[in-house]
Amino acid sequence: PYMKNLLVPVDFSPVTMTVLKQAENVSKCMGGKIWLIHVAAPDPDFIGLNIGPQHVRDWRAEQLREEHRGIQKMAIELEERGADVTPILVQGPSIQTILNEADKRKVEMIILGSHGHGALYSVLFGSVCEGILHKAKCPVMIVPADWPD
Repeated sequence: PYMKNLLVPVDFSPVTMTVLKQAENVSKCMGGKIWLIHVAAPDPDFIGLNIGPQHVRDWRAEQLREEHRGIQKMAIELEERGADVTPILVQGPSIQTILNEADKRKVEMIILGSHGHGALYSVLFGSVCEGILHKAKCPVMIVPADWPD
């Protein structure tokens, strides 16, 4: 079946390039559009923290600009290989932001990477993959960190 929209969350970790390759393959097979999303951490004041001196705010703004440049670069590389892709940079809590974007874009599949952390890591820090798997309203493709190129 034809898939019109694929949501591909990326976090600039080592698994990201593998996720992009798999998303490109699915897109080519199914003829779908790739919504490439990076969820940036919320600003400190958004979560009720005092944001502190100007240099902290400047550092955070530069961090967001860097993430924006990174996702734009990924999108351009995919476009050059023939993919229909739109990059999105959104701030917020990872799982809920991804799920909100999936609903908003009416995606038929979410493709994301697993970092391969162990059970203890997941217990202590949670897992975006696990959260997406439990709450997504569409199929989810998990690309393992050690997937061969």
